[in-house]
Amino acid sequence: MNNTAFQHSDSKQYNELAELLKALSHPVRLCIVRGLMRKKKCNVSYMQECLDLPQSTVSQHLQKLRSAGIVATERNGLEVNYVLADQRIEQMIPILFGEEDCES
Repeated sequence: MNNTAFQHSDSKQYNELAELLKALSHPVRLCIVRGLMRKKKCNVSYMQECLDLPQSTVSQHLQKLRSAGIVATERNGLEVNYVLADQRIEQMIPILFGEEDCES
């Protein structure tokens, strides 16, 4: 019998998903992503106030999310806002939190 259920045929896809999950694997980063789902876009100063963390800490977490392609930046004059860049996240986060949708 040839069982193919556990074949590791597309290692690129597994690696990409593992990196995505790794980037989300911190409570602050999960909070940032969930906040961006609700607010749609936000700057570092606002996040820093909400999270009650130093701006440098928030920026480090945002850099990890940006490197993973989870968030992107939008510049409006001098202001830089962060937005979600990966639509899979908008499907994944409500499932992780047991929510039907993120608006609840």
